[in-house]
Amino acid sequence: MMAYRNLLTISLILWIAGCATAPIEFHNDSSPQSVPLAPLVNKKEIVIGLALGGGATRGFAHIGVLNILEENGIIPDIVVGTSAGAVTGVLYSGGIRGARLTEVAQQLQRDQIIDWSYSGRGFIRGDLLQDYINNLLGNRLIDDFATVFAATATDLENGRLVIFTKGDAGLAIRASSAIPGLVSPVTINGRDYVDGGLVSKIPVHVARELGADIVIAVDVSRAPKDHLNLNNTLSVMKQAIAIMSQAVIEKDLIDADVVIRPEIGAESFGNFDSKDQVMNAGKRAAIKALPKIRQLINQQNRFEQNNHRSDQDSASPQRLTPH
Repeated sequence: MMAYRNLLTISLILWIAGCATAPIEFHNDSSPQSVPLAPLVNKKEIVIGLALGGGATRGFAHIGVLNILEENGIIPDIVVGTSAGAVTGVLYSGGIRGARLTEVAQQLQRDQIIDWSYSGRGFIRGDLLQDYINNLLGNRLIDDFATVFAATATDLENGRLVIFTKGDAGLAIRASSAIPGLVSPVTINGRDYVDGGLVSKIPVHVARELGADIVIAVDVSRAPKDHLNLNNTLSVMKQAIAIMSQAVIEKDLIDADVVIRPEIGAESFGNFDSKDQVMNAGKRAAIKALPKIRQLINQQNRFEQNNHRSDQDSASPQRLTPH
């Protein structure tokens, strides 16, 4: 509770003392590009897609999930992320994996990615997050990744979900993570973008439409709580947000083949000190999901083999049976 009060107090002070500045617009050849949804992988074998949802620091659980999957030979071909899920997803897709990804998370400090500065449209600008991502990835564009990656964001003017699959990785993550009212919207090529979670908390359908045969969804959101003490404004607001989010999430997950839900305490939201516990929660949830994932992969393998044999049979020349 004290942490939230401190956050609100700091925000109020910055709002009073800050000097509003004009929004920064990004417009160049390397700006993130939103493209029509179409398969982005060559269909040679089973395509595994991973849809990583938003959830602030609860998103550290994604790292635990990814590490367990990789240790067991389950390597996603497509990674789609929203907000916190986009942060983890872009690093993984850009080649930061396993022990290195865990190390990056453990070393991350709040002041490395949060730049308080009232701009007239938010209290956090987002420059630090953008630079942090790009520095880790050696300023490579999304196009250069070996693994297909997509970050979702919301067009603030029309409310449509946009999918960034090309261009500046850090800027795409900045847009995907721009929580309205807290983080300033990101203006790219004349359009304002904010957190993709407004429209899709867990972008399962994006992974599917980009070509995934099997989609593994990771839900790190905070579900509404029964018997919650709702006797103050903050608790009412948090519960209302959780209820609204849950409605969006349930719609997102309809098309998922596997849903991984790490068991994360409510106190982990916004808490950088519980990173290890949250990553371990992701590991435990992924281990539980392994049997189902393997079963789906085996089923898909049999399906592909049967289709391949059918194609071969239909392509074989017809033999005449002598009478």
